[in-house]
Amino acid sequence: IEIYSLHVDCKVTSRFAHTVITSRIVNRANESREATFEVEIPKTAFITNFSMSIDGEVYPGIIKEKVAAQNEYDTAVSQGQSAGLVKITDRKLEQFHVSVSIAAASKVTFELTYEELLKRQLGKYELLIKVRPKQLVKHFQIDVHIFEPQGIHCLETDSTFMTNELTEALTKVQNETKAHILFKPTVDQQKTDSGLDETLLSGDFVVRYDVKREATAGDIQIVNGYFVHYFAPQEMPVFPKNVIFVIDRSGSMTGRKIEQTRDALLKILQDLRPEDHFTFITFNDEVAEWKSSLLPATEENVANAAALVQTLTARGGTDISGALLAAVGVLEKAEGLPERSVSMIILLTDGQPTSGERNVEVIQDNVQKAINGKYALFCLGFGFDVSYKFLEKMALSNGGVARRIYENADAALQLQGFYQEVATPTLIQIEMQYPENSIEGLTQNNFKLFFEGSEIIVAGKISNELDLLPVEIKAQSHTSDLTLKEEANVKEKEEVFQSQRYIFKNFIERLWAYLTIQQLLEKAISAQEEDQKALEAQALDLSLRYSFVTPLTSMVVTKPQQQEELANKPTEAG
Repeated sequence: IEIYSLHVDCKVTSRFAHTVITSRIVNRANESREATFEVEIPKTAFITNFSMSIDGEVYPGIIKEKVAAQNEYDTAVSQGQSAGLVKITDRKLEQFHVSVSIAAASKVTFELTYEELLKRQLGKYELLIKVRPKQLVKHFQIDVHIFEPQGIHCLETDSTFMTNELTEALTKVQNETKAHILFKPTVDQQKTDSGLDETLLSGDFVVRYDVKREATAGDIQIVNGYFVHYFAPQEMPVFPKNVIFVIDRSGSMTGRKIEQTRDALLKILQDLRPEDHFTFITFNDEVAEWKSSLLPATEENVANAAALVQTLTARGGTDISGALLAAVGVLEKAEGLPERSVSMIILLTDGQPTSGERNVEVIQDNVQKAINGKYALFCLGFGFDVSYKFLEKMALSNGGVARRIYENADAALQLQGFYQEVATPTLIQIEMQYPENSIEGLTQNNFKLFFEGSEIIVAGKISNELDLLPVEIKAQSHTSDLTLKEEANVKEKEEVFQSQRYIFKNFIERLWAYLTIQQLLEKAISAQEEDQKALEAQALDLSLRYSFVTPLTSMVVTKPQQQEELANKPTEAG
């Protein structure tokens, strides 16, 4: 079985990435063989299309409501269940895997399309392409086109498998608003030195960049009556933070996990700013407060905290509830904190609540009542024994996010990376306001916090003939209350994209649908049951209308001899 062509074509237009992977395979044997298409795609992406074409006959994938698809599938496969086609493989990726039997000398072409909105983290957008053909490929290429009307800034490519020979196969061309990256190694360039027919191409191919920004109320782009508004103010003063680290030291954290936690915390302590206040609470079946109040991050206090971190050992049960309520208590009675500051609780745990209150719903309710919208709660789940669903719901209900920390060699770096993302809050209470009677389907437009290096994105549909789209942003910075105003000329903005040849026409509409689905699903996590159903129904409707494989839809892949398989979107919460 020979893969004679493998192409990855990616078009990024204003952060929205549309990627098509095409693999052409021929069976050189004189009997039938299994041809496999196995690719890894970013977790944040939604698959939008898949097809197989065998000797000219096309077998398309059809996206349906998950429940309906599962019922049909179960009927078709009442004898034996076949595994799903998509599974999570690591921190950033999930794998799509399909194989089909093809006759001697036959050819098959697999084509998979997926879309995602690139998220700005620590000042960069990252386009991740996983490369793992497992054999030498005669025609191999990665072709990336980027168009950013604001202007491209700091474009770089990075790869885990580059050699000097392979670097020669990489070309980058860039002007003010466009970039083209082509990686096209010959078969000889792909070979390892061993003289065997083994490929060097195995790992990540990453494109990173940022865009140029004027110091205004962000950037508005409009196509076919849909708009997207990007807002990422720079060089704002940073709010002092009041941080409580709530660290699990139960028995299951023993060994590598507690070591990696210690390493990460020592680095994080060094990153605290002098105007920040902080403290630690550690817990197993007992909750231990390092100090009864928050301390300023002076050199002496940081050194004392580092000494405590060095002594962290793990044993006993897991009283998540007691630890979080203790943290809220410390913030409640804190005195002498800077007047304009941001208070947050960062929880790190690797297990289920086994001590104190164990009912996760009761814990969620109690924590939400105690926090009462005043502080942000971030939940980091270490490994796979945590109830990620519980942590995610608790974080989203309290103005924060959850993140799974994978038990790899780089776990300490994952923890530090997360802290860096939330280390520099520069705005709070951000309201993005648009003319009410002229906009439909507005995505989330109120945000509690903005962190340096991230980006706020709002999209919607302009419902009546507007010539000018006025926007007003209200927010609080560390030093003042801000009001920023901007007017976008609808015709001029539409023209920016008219002349661009390689742009798929309705990309802002698809971006709007992608963002709306993501937000509806996120809202559903922390909603009451009736609301949850309504939110999921809306998200399902959009997933079907725009053909996205989301957690609510399935793609039915039909093969020769009427065989069917399902591609479902896995979620971190399982």
